[in-house]
Amino acid sequence: MPPKSLPKPSPATSTFWAACREKKLLLQSCQVCGAIQFYPRSICTTCSSDLLDWQEAEGTGSVYSYTTIYRALVPGFEDDVPYVVAMIELIERVQLLSHIINCTPEEVYVGMPVRVMFKEVQKDFLLPVFQPLCD
Repeated sequence: MPPKSLPKPSPATSTFWAACREKKLLLQSCQVCGAIQFYPRSICTTCSSDLLDWQEAEGTGSVYSYTTIYRALVPGFEDDVPYVVAMIELIERVQLLSHIINCTPEEVYVGMPVRVMFKEVQKDFLLPVFQPLCD
């Protein structure tokens, strides 16, 4: 089976991906206006400042929206189907796209509480994924 295509770190995202290797989910915060943003960029999307810091996210949130993939359209994902791709809203009020793991697609619902986990998809390359948050 061909390898999965993976994100390619850039100068704006390399800190994020390095933190994922340490099983930390980082968000950018603006030193000028205090806005928190995701995905990583070189400027603040609120005030256009380039004075950005990194902060570790709590790693919890909820499913904002989702879809279940039943047919792999991209090489390398054939053994994963069916799988859930979800828009996750973190408690920091930013959203990110990820996979839901450790439950069946039928168990996923909008509003489901989730927490971040890290899945090694290639040697030294970890992706943030989410699993149901047990009370």
